[in-house]
Amino acid sequence: MGTVVDAANKGVNGSLPNEKKFKVVFVLGGPGSGKGTQCANIVEHFGFTHLSAGDLLRAEIKSGSENGTMIQNMIKEGKIVPSEVTVKLLQRAMQESDNDKFLIDGFPRNEENRAAFENVTGIVPEFVLFFDCSEEEMEKRLLSRNQGRDDDNIETIKKRFNVFVESSLPVIEYYGSKGKVQKIDACKPVEEVFAAVKAIFTQVHEKEVVG
Repeated sequence: MGTVVDAANKGVNGSLPNEKKFKVVFVLGGPGSGKGTQCANIVEHFGFTHLSAGDLLRAEIKSGSENGTMIQNMIKEGKIVPSEVTVKLLQRAMQESDNDKFLIDGFPRNEENRAAFENVTGIVPEFVLFFDCSEEEMEKRLLSRNQGRDDDNIETIKKRFNVFVESSLPVIEYYGSKGKVQKIDACKPVEEVFAAVKAIFTQVHEKEVVG
């Protein structure tokens, strides 16, 4: 019987093909920092494809594939899905897309994810877009939004904050040490946040044109 990693490997051969060069931007921020809203704006204005690791895992489970069944079983058993499995799903989504520019949202969640992504795909992100928002503001937003989400209660919100700080901040610090973090003040109104985002993407695009 194959492992979940074996199943994930089916149809994906090693690292991404050399002839197709992908541009990847990691989008990180705590729960309620506004990542989803801003990713939609970036897609619309700058032509990126938005990939969410969580959405890809859910879609794989829903597909009923061998890989999806294994992922579902691991989640049911309270196990963490191996980083390599999530990376393979992201890799496949990139290979199957007609685009070569991707926003990867909410990933890497930790240092292990980060290392697996770079090792498996051979891709180093262009930069990390970090939505920096105070815990008070994120809490206020999550409690006020009416999306019927079971995880938007105060205890769960605090747990999610703690997980983000413990797991994701080391990733931001790692890329920060390489000069690859673009930090946005995400406490501001949506329009002001996007103005800052737009300035970063415009600047990066201009550098590429000049280069």
